[in-house]
Amino acid sequence: MVLPETAVDPADRQHVRPRRLLLPLLLFGATCLSTLAVGGPIYAAAIMFILLSHELGHYVQARRYHVPASLPYFIPFPLSPLGTMGAVIGMSGQMPNRRVLFDVGISGPLAGLVPALACSVVGLYWSDLRAVPPGVQGMLGDPLLFQWIVKWFFGPIPPGHDVILHSLAYAGWVGVLITSVNLFPIGQLDGGHVLYAILREKAHLVATFLLLAALAAVIYTRTPQWSLMLVLLLLMGPNHAPTANDDEPLTRGRVILGWLTLAFLLIGFTPRPFNM
Repeated sequence: MVLPETAVDPADRQHVRPRRLLLPLLLFGATCLSTLAVGGPIYAAAIMFILLSHELGHYVQARRYHVPASLPYFIPFPLSPLGTMGAVIGMSGQMPNRRVLFDVGISGPLAGLVPALACSVVGLYWSDLRAVPPGVQGMLGDPLLFQWIVKWFFGPIPPGHDVILHSLAYAGWVGVLITSVNLFPIGQLDGGHVLYAILREKAHLVATFLLLAALAAVIYTRTPQWSLMLVLLLLMGPNHAPTANDDEPLTRGRVILGWLTLAFLLIGFTPRPFNM
């Protein structure tokens, strides 16, 4: 996820203070410990690699285009079931144009999705199909993508049975969930960057509608799991800041890739990730 920092005039970028190393390193270490406490060493190593790949995707592209960017700030959350609330990087100043915004915004989800899918597939291969007591419901809600992979490995799940996830598969599940949430085309989420790069000001209307629809859905379906996320999105607002040159055209390949990446929401997101 990419968040804006204090705006910096392009002519003054050479005066940006050197990046601080201590806080990102401390947060990285704290998140390693929190994920280790929640899911064990395999889960911790896998989810940290997924998150690091995601943020480095943003960071490398930002450096490529000479956009000042911080190192990733990991967010430890030493409570079950995740052990982390993801990671963010901060960027200073206005994006030069739509092409740069698109490349920086989409690179994180794509870079993180590759190891997330790999962990999901390998982890499900190592998972077990077991009988469960009558009436017991699985804790996790599976997106369509996970349902397809499970069916590929295990076929139709017989009644009274469930797949007991290997810790690597659970890391993959979390990685897919985090990627999907980041791809919501709202505000400063990665999906918001991609949508604005494609539609420019028209993205504001789409983002506002989606945010209101999500708020109504949470209230109607009584799923408080998303309350904190909705509050953060409401505080940030659905609109996206313009780039320095919104008239910079996107190539057809970027537009197609952008829509396909946003469409991943349909198979990667689950509205009830945890069955409480």
